[in-house]
Parts: sequence; structure tokens; C-alpha cells
Amino acid sequence: MVGIVGYGSHIPRYRIRVEEIAKVWGADAPAYKKGLGLNEKSVPAPDEDCATLAVNASRNALRRANIDAKQIGAVYVGSESHPYAVKPTGTIVSEALGACPFVHTADLEFACKAGTEGMFIALHLVKSGVVQYALAVGADTSQGAPGDALEFSAAAGAAAFIMGSKNLAAELLDTHCYMTDTPDFWRREHAYYPEHGGRFTGKPAYEKHLFSATSGMLEKAKLKPEDISYVIFHQPNGKFPVNAAQKLGFKEPQYKLGLLCPTLGNTYSGSSPMGLAATLDAAEADRLILLVSYGSGAGSDAFIFRTTEKLLEIRDMAPKTRKQLDEHKQYIEYGTYAKFRRKILRAE
Repeated sequence: MVGIVGYGSHIPRYRIRVEEIAKVWGADAPAYKKGLGLNEKSVPAPDEDCATLAVNASRNALRRANIDAKQIGAVYVGSESHPYAVKPTGTIVSEALGACPFVHTADLEFACKAGTEGMFIALHLVKSGVVQYALAVGADTSQGAPGDALEFSAAAGAAAFIMGSKNLAAELLDTHCYMTDTPDFWRREHAYYPEHGGRFTGKPAYEKHLFSATSGMLEKAKLKPEDISYVIFHQPNGKFPVNAAQKLGFKEPQYKLGLLCPTLGNTYSGSSPMGLAATLDAAEADRLILLVSYGSGAGSDAFIFRTTEKLLEIRDMAPKTRKQLDEHKQYIEYGTYAKFRRKILRAE
């Protein structure tokens, strides 16, 4: 058996409301809130980059795993906002945890599914016996051009998972992938902000890949939607994952635990992994969890996990995702938000 032995998340404390962004650009806030299914989003502080988020989430995962960091044989960090173009975020995370020097490390990119790329690799490395434990992180300080629709949702956060083969909090049952070359969303080298092909975003991109990966995963595992206790989809906004769940035959009790976007925003590579972390924080033992990511470019990774009694023992050993999201938050005005982003862009 292989699966999750420890998990953790990290969310910055700063928030900005949709109304605050809309006020600056003369936009219709109620229309954006309804259209995006979004009320507010997280904002990274000037000293919070992708590496900072990844380290904090990984430390929480390490607390729950209750292992020596030296036992981690691989570290993979998936992000669209690595702080360096040439210098891995993974080495920063590995060093901060104390996993160095005998550790394989790589940074991953695949738009919003880079986090689940790392999870896929980490799980199968452990399953093949190459390493005893492997860490996978999805972390982003997401970019959205001023005035663009993406600015209302692009947020910051991270989730980390330590994979192993004993003392499992959630056992992996199977994985499935679905990929095509569909131009939905991209950012060229040296560009600060991404661009998007709006006509591709819905059915040809998000729905085609996520629906195909979900259907393929259920067929492969010989399961039906009603057999799944909890489902987590990529959350570019608050409406897409809800519509997808309903079209695929899932009900609100199955997806509500992992639905963070309405008050978190889109954390890109951290989006579906953070939904999984929130679900693990509240899931009962012996329940099936379906996780399906989506990344523009385009593709989806699907996983089915079964929770264990061990999960109930470890989840209070680190801050829970919903607690970070709902408590100790501080709202800022657009001027402060712009100042934060300006400092971050200068650092980048």
C-alpha cells in the first residue's frame, strides 16, 4: 500500500474583497461575485513568495507525518510562480525542512496542475520502492493583470503531502490522467501576467479534461459517483467546480468540504491540493476521496484515496485549512494590495 502519511497547508492572512477590486476599475461587483462565485481572495504579503508558502505547508505536513525529514528521499514543488527562473524552489524547501543533502529534488510546471504532478510522481516513486518517503507541494502566489478578470480570483496558498507506505492517513487506490494540447491559458518568459483564450476556458478546456479524467478514473476503479464520499475538483472560480460536480452526478455533501474558492480565490497549483487538505481535515475514516486537478495547456490528474483511522489521529497536529482561511484574516484596500504586488514583482 502507498498513500498520504502527512499533509499540511498554508494560507496568507491578508484578504481583499471583490468589491474593493471592482471599485478601482469601475466594474460591477455583484455581477463579478455572481459570475465567479467568489467573495474575496487571499493576498501574499511582500515577504511571502512561493517558497515561503511551500516551506510552511511542508512543515505542517512533517508535523502530521511525525517522521525525520532525513527520511524524505524526494521533494517536488509545483508552481506557476517559482521565485527564480534558474534556481529550484525545491532545494529551498528541502534545506528548510532538513531533508538535505541526500534527496532528489525538482521544480514542476503545468499551469494549475503542477501540484498534482508532484503528487503523482511522489506516490509512484514510493510505490516502486525507490524512496521511503516523498514530498509533493503545490504552491502559488498567483498572477492576474490589473483590471483583468483574473485579478478578481488570482490568490495565494500552498498544500503539501508526504507520501509513504506505512502509517497511512489515506491509502491510494488508483490514478488516472487525461492530456491534450489545448491553448487555454499561458504566460511567456519575462511576462509578469498570464493571458487566456476565453473561448477555450469552459467546455473545450476545463470541462473536457476534468470530465474525461473523472469518468476514466471512475471506470478504471469500477466505481460510480454515489460510491465516492468526497470529491475535489480544480477551483479556478467558485462556479466551475460546482457545475462540474453536478453535471457528473455528485451532490453538495460530496464537494462542499473541499470547496474553498469563494473565500480563498484560485491558488493555481495549490487549488485542488488545498481542497484535498481541507477535506482530510474533516473526513471520516474509511471514506473514498476523488481528487481531480486541471491545468491549462491542458490536462487533468485524477486520484482516488481511502481514508484510514490514522487520519483521525494526526489531523489536529497542525493548523487546519479552514481555520487558516476563516480566522485571523486581515482585509486590505486596493492601494495596499497594489503596493504588495509591486514589491513582489520587483523581487521577482
